[in-house]
Amino acid sequence: MSKLVSNEVIAAAFKQACMAELTALKPGNVHIFSDGHGMVVQQFIQSADAVAAVIAQPGLKVGERILAAVEATWSVVDCNTNLGIVLLCAPLVAAAWAGQGSLQHRLQQVLQGLDVEDANLAFKAIVRANPAGLGGSNQHDVHAASEVSLLAAMQASAQRDRIAWQYAHDFADIFGLGLKTYQQALDRWQNEAWAVTTLYLTLLATYPDSHLLRKYGLAQAEEVRLQAAEHLQAWLAQDNPKLYQRTLLQFDADLKTNRLNPGTSADLTVATLMAHALQ
Repeated sequence: MSKLVSNEVIAAAFKQACMAELTALKPGNVHIFSDGHGMVVQQFIQSADAVAAVIAQPGLKVGERILAAVEATWSVVDCNTNLGIVLLCAPLVAAAWAGQGSLQHRLQQVLQGLDVEDANLAFKAIVRANPAGLGGSNQHDVHAASEVSLLAAMQASAQRDRIAWQYAHDFADIFGLGLKTYQQALDRWQNEAWAVTTLYLTLLATYPDSHLLRKYGLAQAEEVRLQAAEHLQAWLAQDNPKLYQRTLLQFDADLKTNRLNPGTSADLTVATLMAHALQ
């Protein structure tokens, strides 16, 4: 671990990732150009402020970080603004504190060390946050005590939830497609907001968003994915992406009118930005 790693540095990285995601145009999500889904930008800023110092503390288990972050969120806002972000960033924070080697290598060790206590704490946090589409489950129901580690529980959910998939695959989307896409866009335009929009659209265009999948089913999630792929292609064809902003804002408005919130893609965006900062 670098001598420069501290809870202040990690907290700042978390806050920076959350703010970068909010200041970029992300169709269907809350951002500085448009509120939506009964939530406003200020709630996400308050959540990031409340969570940053809590999630960054040294010496906590991943499950403790998740639960403390969710409780901190609900102390300042009365809705679920960041459960997916917290589930993804808590292991990244633990990896930042852990040992030597690359961030992804340390993350792999963190994931392998997750236990039943982590699962029970995370389950409690999920129930507290009460995300849209949360119901009962025949296997590893979050409303009951866990009998398996958090990693095993996530592995069991990986086929239907892209956040769980990250746990089961060492955050491959983030360390692979996510970081590569973000860095290429940064190199091309030297503009963080445009790079974040590119990252978000790429994630949304690559996988049916599992938040949409959970709420509306595969057909609807796939339709949004295909729309995102078309917009991504047009966005990448621009020498100046600002010229495409009006079209993306219309896509954003259409999604919000139809109550379609690709929240998992936004969560993966924040986690990618967090990993980029921690590296």
